Amino acid sequence: MNSDAMLLVETVNFAAEKHRDQRRKDPEGTPYINHPIGVARILSHEGGVMDIEVLQAALLHDTVEDTDTTSAELEAKFGPVVSRIVQEVTDDKRLPKQERKRLQVEHAPQCSRQAKLVKLADKLYNLRDLNRTKPVGWTDERVQEYFVWASEVVRGLKGTHPTLEQKLEELFKQRGIPL
Repeated sequence: MNSDAMLLVETVNFAAEKHRDQRRKDPEGTPYINHPIGVARILSHEGGVMDIEVLQAALLHDTVEDTDTTSAELEAKFGPVVSRIVQEVTDDKRLPKQERKRLQVEHAPQCSRQAKLVKLADKLYNLRDLNRTKPVGWTDERVQEYFVWASEVVRGLKGTHPTLEQKLEELFKQRGIPL
């Protein structure tokens, strides 16, 4: 096994351990780990992204935000670049939800290209998931509001990856949201 493959397997294992008791909010209660794996898959398979640190960050992108993982732990285990990318895409859960959403829109244009790639794939995964099924307790209006907010974030990421951006634009167009 080459070193990149070993790194990816180690990263998947770490993320799976950290997210092991978490579920998505869909009616099926899909295992949460499917999400970061899906984000990494979008980057590699649909985006042609082969940057190992970006793929690792995609796999780890919710660990600091949603588990007991710290940035220092990620840096010690996966290096400073992976830790920095994850930090760039991590919301501060101490802030109210609306403030976190506002900050995502505001910070998107300032992110590194690596973090922008993770954000694009994360939004693409989440929007496809919302088209597939509504989270438990969500109304059609809340889903549409999420799409509108996501389009504001994606607007700040434009110019990063034309293929992923086109796929997102198509999803927004289906809902009558200009990008």
